[in-house]
Amino acid sequence: MSKTVREALTVHKHYRRLLAAQRDVLSPQAIGPVQAKLDELHAAIEEGHTGRINIKADELQVTAEKWLKPYPNAAWRENVEVLLVALAVAMGIRTFFLQPFKIPTGSMQPTLFGVTSTPDFGSVYLLENLRADEATVKKAYEQQMQAQKDLVFPTGWERVKEWFQGFSYVHVVAPADGTAEVGPMQKLLIFNLRQNITIGGVQQTMWFPPDYGESDLAHRGGIFEGRVYHKGDDVVKLRVQAGDHLFVDRLTFNFRKPERGEIAVFETKGIQNPRMAQDQFYIKRLVALPGERVQIGNDRHLRINGVRLDASTPHFDNVYSFDPNKPPRESQFSGHVNDYVADMDGLNTRPYIQLAPLFPDENTVYTNVLFDVANDGQPIDSYMVMGDNTCNSFDSRAWGPFPARNVIGKSFFVYWPLTSRFGWSTH
Repeated sequence: MSKTVREALTVHKHYRRLLAAQRDVLSPQAIGPVQAKLDELHAAIEEGHTGRINIKADELQVTAEKWLKPYPNAAWRENVEVLLVALAVAMGIRTFFLQPFKIPTGSMQPTLFGVTSTPDFGSVYLLENLRADEATVKKAYEQQMQAQKDLVFPTGWERVKEWFQGFSYVHVVAPADGTAEVGPMQKLLIFNLRQNITIGGVQQTMWFPPDYGESDLAHRGGIFEGRVYHKGDDVVKLRVQAGDHLFVDRLTFNFRKPERGEIAVFETKGIQNPRMAQDQFYIKRLVALPGERVQIGNDRHLRINGVRLDASTPHFDNVYSFDPNKPPRESQFSGHVNDYVADMDGLNTRPYIQLAPLFPDENTVYTNVLFDVANDGQPIDSYMVMGDNTCNSFDSRAWGPFPARNVIGKSFFVYWPLTSRFGWSTH
């Protein structure tokens, strides 16, 4: 409790470290006096006499300054040392305990949100790229144009409040008559910064909102090639909400295996599907353990080894909280749909998109078994996962199981933005 003792201990520790660092370059004539004064200060601290402690601390300082070699740029050295230690601690925490993770897509909505926007013309571009019929494309385009027209930007404290909820706004108005020419996205390291638009020979810059994601801002905002704009028209009018940021618990699964219903983060490496990139991380809800038989009933409930899951099953209370009299809807809890239900309720009106090719109807049983091709085809532990946004999720309904070794950890704590989802992950 003594301030004098605390300060003396700090002095003792400091010069003991310096002596240890320089011992190999100091002569015995230099080491001896410093070590003697260190021992004397240590004895004084043990004795507890305040006056003697102060005297011995001063003597140590004088002796050390005489015999120890001064460090050039001492302040810089100490700052760099502190920074390196902090980085090492941060990397250790990230590697073994908690890893920050950003939700990349909307496949877990409404449990966890990816980057979303109002309007979002990305769906229109997708339909065009996949050569959908003209009526379907036109309807999707008109829906997004109406959403753009209805969008009102808040002001004052409401704007500040929405910032904490992760909302950002982008607004670009045509400076002249003409068609739009969109430049490439400009990046700094992994971050998208801005994108240039030229209309009628006048160039404007769109700055990307923080944590915008990887989508092309011009595509999300609806800048279509050949469209004519008149001076004063809205070229881009967007309300963008940041995706959820969370910490992933990397420790727990070192001591036990994942349980059904837990939200797991995993690598996509080794998942065999032409649509699956091999260098990404996904987050989904774990639904099937190794060797289990999986069905998706037309009632939108999973059956594992013939046993129907419902709202009383741990971790599935929200997933199965839907009204069975209402059809499944995107970004709402709707249970799990197979392709029969998707067709019946109009979700698969576009034949090139299949939500659940491995589950065409409720009679289909898929066994969660995976074989390691690199190891003479031996069976290995595997899991199956599905997104809570069952109407728009690329998951095990399309590509089956993945190796258990791919699991990184589980959802732990949502720390941004400050919405109803902020806090401990208890889903």
